[in-house]
Amino acid sequence: MPVHTQQVDLEKLTCFALYAASRAVINAYRPLLDEAGLTYPQYLVLLVLWQRGPQPVKALGCALQLDSGTLSPLLKRLETAGLVRRERRTGDERSVLVTLTPAGAELEQRARDIPARAARAAGLSLDELDDLRATLVRFTAAINDAANPTTTTSSEGES
Repeated sequence: MPVHTQQVDLEKLTCFALYAASRAVINAYRPLLDEAGLTYPQYLVLLVLWQRGPQPVKALGCALQLDSGTLSPLLKRLETAGLVRRERRTGDERSVLVTLTPAGAELEQRARDIPARAARAAGLSLDELDDLRATLVRFTAAINDAANPTTTTSSEGES
């Protein structure tokens, strides 16, 4: 007797919609970041440093949800480009602090309008984009909580 399995419709999968949206966002950012000589992951590292100042590598990894195997080469490329500097912290030789160079700090002015320019490509209002972001934050926290029930992610850093 044949066994029938229900076929999965790719277009109805939330995971595929998120994957496609992520690719579309990165593609919308690409030409804008090309003007600044950055890749999307490099831009994200710089955003954290512009907003929070010097950061230990571990804190950068947590903020960007990147492991050290991904983050280290990214930081090396930014350092080679003269945008960041990595220094061992005095008092804790195991910890490396990442700071902006003057060129990295100056780039913030040139990159300031990138999010607004990329958002215009979405054709959504600012309220719609805010609602989408809030939904994605809740969704991500719920998925992380379900995947890692011993850790809490849903309210970390929120007040």
